[in-house]
Amino acid sequence: RRSPSSLAQTSRTGCHGRLLLSRGCVCESDLCAAPGPVAGADRSCSDLRQFYTGKGFTSERVPQTEISGEHLRMCPQGPTCCTSTMEEDLAGLSTKETEGLIREAGRSLQAVFNGLHRSFDMYFTELHGRSERSLQEVLSPLGPLYSQNSRLYGDLYTDLRQYYRGSALNLDENLSEFWSRLLERTFKASAPTDVSLSEDYLECVAKQQETLRPFGDVPRDMKAKVIRAFVTARSFVQGLLVSADVVRKVSQVSLSPECERALMKLLYCPHCRGVASAKPCSSYCANVMKGCLANQADLNPEWQNLIDTMIQVASSFSTEPSLDVVLSSIPVRIYEAVHYLQENMDAFTAKVYQTCGMPGEPGTGSPTPHEQKKKSGSLTASEYKPSPTAGLRLEMQVHISKLREMRQYWIQLSLALCGKLAPGGNSQDKCWNGITKARYLPEVMGDGLANQINNPEVELDITKPDMTIRQQIMQLKIMSNRLKNALDGNDVDFQDASDDISGSGSGMCVGGQCPRSRPGLYAYSPDNNRVRGAAAFQTGFCSLLLLLPVTLLLLLQR
Repeated sequence: RRSPSSLAQTSRTGCHGRLLLSRGCVCESDLCAAPGPVAGADRSCSDLRQFYTGKGFTSERVPQTEISGEHLRMCPQGPTCCTSTMEEDLAGLSTKETEGLIREAGRSLQAVFNGLHRSFDMYFTELHGRSERSLQEVLSPLGPLYSQNSRLYGDLYTDLRQYYRGSALNLDENLSEFWSRLLERTFKASAPTDVSLSEDYLECVAKQQETLRPFGDVPRDMKAKVIRAFVTARSFVQGLLVSADVVRKVSQVSLSPECERALMKLLYCPHCRGVASAKPCSSYCANVMKGCLANQADLNPEWQNLIDTMIQVASSFSTEPSLDVVLSSIPVRIYEAVHYLQENMDAFTAKVYQTCGMPGEPGTGSPTPHEQKKKSGSLTASEYKPSPTAGLRLEMQVHISKLREMRQYWIQLSLALCGKLAPGGNSQDKCWNGITKARYLPEVMGDGLANQINNPEVELDITKPDMTIRQQIMQLKIMSNRLKNALDGNDVDFQDASDDISGSGSGMCVGGQCPRSRPGLYAYSPDNNRVRGAAAFQTGFCSLLLLLPVTLLLLLQR
């Protein structure tokens, strides 16, 4: 058997009428015959036959002994046991196997994001439900003001739930409407029974909610905290779903024909050239994978930006006033507001009479506002303050840090695939370098499409990026901006077009329509207490974060 170097030194006559090229001989005239046994060669192809059939192909395609290799299009030319058909079969297999590993890694990452979404959704839904269920216990001392208006309170929770699920509700407007309707009902309940209050008069009363502030600071404070809590919660679950969807779509992008040739040369040409024991050089594999996954690596900047922003949002849930405290305190805040109004009803009524006029002469057989207030009971809001959740902030910080390990997923993927497809290529002088068993000399390329201009293994047109991946980069950027708006207390769905603020919205508005007003949110004094029962969520939620990098590491190194 002759080595590739001896073949390269063969004279034109030695090529038997073929034109000499650096990697073998090609036909110069019609005198060339089909590939046949190499003269004087008797190396059996039994090892390759066993390998080839083990991959699911038929043994009839494998020659009995080595043949001349001028027909090879992807592997270095020279004596070989691979026919053109076998080379094509193995090239297709190399692509299929690599794409399978990419999709398997993607499915694993998707599963983690989906698991985080389910865990957080269960936690948030339970907080919401627990708060709603406590309405009766907290507000029942209000007597008929609660029992006769239970639907008003229930509608508030329905609106909050629908917003979290993606409905195009303006929370600022909905909360303002709630307080206006509650003011109507409270004022009507305190009025003498023989005084008729028309709908127009009650509407006038409701309009005093903003100017006279009959409920004190509670509506303004509660609105700011509730909107911030629901905006960040909805954006966070959207971020988890968008991340999983980006992974799914990018993992399904097919590898290019240029990548297929490079993968064949990397993985199966050693078998065709009779050096199956030679493992691909690590630097050689790195260049092949960086070329094949050049477009995927371009996700990295926006991917890291999104992961970092999601970590910020998740951390904000334990920042006072924490998410659990805000939701669990809603009934208490409503009670405090009504209690405040009842204590100051006389002064408020006098101001209403000045603005809206006298509805009629008060009777003498009804209780005064002061007496009505006493009948509501002597409950103090502190009795229903939620208890603190021990260690929430610290535990979230510790486990969320694990999510940071996935920041470089798209640029680490190429090296992880090399560890799976071509392990053991660290012996730099005895590894497969794409031509023979020797050192691989070219330098390793950087990450991303622009850095592949001089990639010696994968020919790429850096001016033609993959459009599917470019679209997903834009989705990452949009989602990051949405989360940053949430951190600032603004829902991008409610940005007013007149302000010349661009935003794509959440994509979850009903019928594509979103209300056109933007709630401005401000920080208020924190609530120092926390809710019971969040420890179970924290354990499950943080455990999933902990498993995220471990799962992928085991998958790719299995």
